[in-house]
Amino acid sequence: MVPPDITAPRSGLTSVDPTRDQMLVHLRYAHQIALQARAAGRHPFGAILVAPDQETVLLEQGNLDSVNHAEAVLARTAHAQFHPDYLWHCTLYTTVEPCAMCAGTQYWANIGRLVYGISEARLLEMTSNHPENPTLNLPCRVVFEHGQKPIRIWGPFAEVEAEIVAVHQEFWQLDS
Repeated sequence: MVPPDITAPRSGLTSVDPTRDQMLVHLRYAHQIALQARAAGRHPFGAILVAPDQETVLLEQGNLDSVNHAEAVLARTAHAQFHPDYLWHCTLYTTVEPCAMCAGTQYWANIGRLVYGISEARLLEMTSNHPENPTLNLPCRVVFEHGQKPIRIWGPFAEVEAEIVAVHQEFWQLDS
């Protein structure tokens, strides 16, 4: 359940980084969202937003289509529901490193932390020039480095790579 005061500015709210164990638990939950997206016939990407306590899942979102990526839709929803001061202390978890559009949306939504499972470069290795996923070779770190906010980033994680890669290989019908 979401605390009632998260839509108002919060002075004195402190930032606590997630532990590695928390990151892995939340990445695996995001992966379950990706599996649900795939089961619905959509691209297998999943994202969740975790509260500053690094435990409470506030939002979850699967990929909708080639323009409405899981991370971007989640960030827009979060921006509409929560105050930017609160979001700065939240963490966005996603199965695959956000593309430039999703990184930009996270930046503008003021979500201060990001954890991702596999890199966009790894996705590009798998999908190549697939017409439904013309992946940009532009790491989110590069996008964030050109902004004025110190977004904290963790990823990729070898512990979840195999399970995330497997769903993409199956979905895109890839051999590598």
